[in-house]
Amino acid sequence: MQSEWLPPLLRQLRDPLGLASAARSRRSARLRPRTAGADRVVQSVCPYCAVGCGQRVYVEDGRVVQIEGDPDSPISRGRLCPKGAASASLVNSPLRETRVKYRRPYAREWEEISLERATDMIAERLLATRAETWEDRTDEGELLNRTLGVAFLGGATLDTEENYLIKKLLTAAGVVSVENQARI
Repeated sequence: MQSEWLPPLLRQLRDPLGLASAARSRRSARLRPRTAGADRVVQSVCPYCAVGCGQRVYVEDGRVVQIEGDPDSPISRGRLCPKGAASASLVNSPLRETRVKYRRPYAREWEEISLERATDMIAERLLATRAETWEDRTDEGELLNRTLGVAFLGGATLDTEENYLIKKLLTAAGVVSVENQARI
């Protein structure tokens, strides 16, 4: 341990190889990384843009304590932009909304509803719009079996399998306009 009472210049002279012992203090020697107490490390993808940078999410007692770039990611090779590096605040923010909110037409206030009810409302509206805008055939009699009343824009943070299933589901429902943010 370096003597803290020595002036910085003398401490640097005692460290000719520059191995950082001149900058080490008793306090800094006791410091531990935020990730040292993590129970597990989960691989993830940054939720912000279409790049898909790899992340390592450090979890302690069921709570995210740190998010860092994943050095094994071929996309980002351990690097994150400032937003990606700060994505732990996205998860841990006290302002994060974790309940489904619904605002009725012309209402001024939001109300909480269950996820099941919200899912049912979306399905009902999708089916009603599909039924109202269904095109069976052209005027010349050519088969269409489509709806132009529904469109879908997927997020760039969805993985390939999720995008595949979404495309398959919506195509089976007759939706023609299916796109993904990553391609736009």
